[in-house]
Amino acid sequence: MLQQQIIEMLKTKPSIDTAEETREIIDFIKSYVQQYPFIKSLVLGISGGQDSTLCGKLCQMAVDELKSERDIEFIAVRLPYGVQKDERDCEDAIAFIQPDKVITINIKKAVDASIETLKRAEITLTDFQKGNEKARERMKAQYSIAAATEGIVIGTDHAAESITGFYTKFGDGGADIFPLAGLNKRQGKAILKYLGCPAHLYEKAPTADLEEDKPQLPDEVALGVTYEAIDDYLEGKTVDAESREKIESHYIKTQHKRMLPITRYSIEELIK
Repeated sequence: MLQQQIIEMLKTKPSIDTAEETREIIDFIKSYVQQYPFIKSLVLGISGGQDSTLCGKLCQMAVDELKSERDIEFIAVRLPYGVQKDERDCEDAIAFIQPDKVITINIKKAVDASIETLKRAEITLTDFQKGNEKARERMKAQYSIAAATEGIVIGTDHAAESITGFYTKFGDGGADIFPLAGLNKRQGKAILKYLGCPAHLYEKAPTADLEEDKPQLPDEVALGVTYEAIDDYLEGKTVDAESREKIESHYIKTQHKRMLPITRYSIEELIK
């Protein structure tokens, strides 16, 4: 049964103990860092949404515990394209996380220059494709910061996002570690509530906000299925036939996003 295969692959759980899960994620971040003496920073883009707020808070908590062992910092990166529409939420997320350092990189000039350069080569991107350009520029900036501070880039991908492939390949889908892997949306909300996060940051409608023609487009509208249904599916519950079909269709179509670049030795994994 495909549902069970997906659950096993994404390592999702039917329920979590928020305290235990929080501890496990912090310990995972610490154990990775402890393997590599060169790591002096953890770098993460903060948007003001649920996922980056949660991941940022857990990274800062891990770094706070690691400081007794080594010189290390958590760097929260603001990455607006021009003026961010939910600027207040991002400010509130930063206040909740209390990061060691905040760096702001406005990606607008870089993205617009890239779009114009492509146009001169007779390549015109759609608004949707430009959104992916923004996501990749954000990740590029984070890797530049990580390189300059001897750090690693943290990703916010989790099971409810991974199952649908709702991220940009080599954009927000590219990072060194994914601490939230295995969690679904409601579990992430539960951990933020446990950590004392302001409710409006995890109760707001999730949005990638990459398209200028559709600003603040809710993820659930773009996907055509609710996170409630996705979370139920990942917890092994029964969902209605239409939701199941959409979830599994997204999963099958985006399989390539969950794999390393294909070689002639790994092609069999793609066509299974």
